[in-house]
Amino acid sequence: MARRITYKFKNQPREINFAKDKYHDMYQAIAAAEGIDLTNYLKMEQQIAMTSKGSAAVRNFRDEEFARMGFSDVYFIKE
Repeated sequence: MARRITYKFKNQPREINFAKDKYHDMYQAIAAAEGIDLTNYLKMEQQIAMTSKGSAAVRNFRDEEFARMGFSDVYFIKE
């Protein structure tokens, strides 16, 4: 099943194709589409995952960081 991602980047609506074999998750795909380097983000996400007891801390960190980068309304669209 083909998947697409819809999101807003700095309040501009965007839509891209998503391939699971190319990206780990949709957030890496949208960052790559906008040319954003996630090296430091991924290191910090890994540290949070190792030190926290649940996935909520990682999810909150991801949501806050991507909002800070200018992303919002990130969703999968099934075709």
